[in-house]
Amino acid sequence: MLKPVKISIEEIYVPIKWNKSLEPEKVDSIAESILEDGQKTPIHIRKGEGRYVLVAGFHRLQALIALGEAEIDALVVGSRKF
Repeated sequence: MLKPVKISIEEIYVPIKWNKSLEPEKVDSIAESILEDGQKTPIHIRKGEGRYVLVAGFHRLQALIALGEAEIDALVVGSRKF
């Protein structure tokens, strides 16, 4: 079973396709929840070349960025070869 690890937000690459799905209201709602209860669900990332690549959890990541956090709880899932 995968265990969450703390990852520096700066080490995470967000593919451009995620920006098209940004919902600011959702980010605000998640940020409020994180302020009240902390981050409950880790994002999913995979190892890329010299960095991590976001797989799932775009709005959670954006909420933590908005809150000024430097690290995020993440699950490192299997890598994909291109």
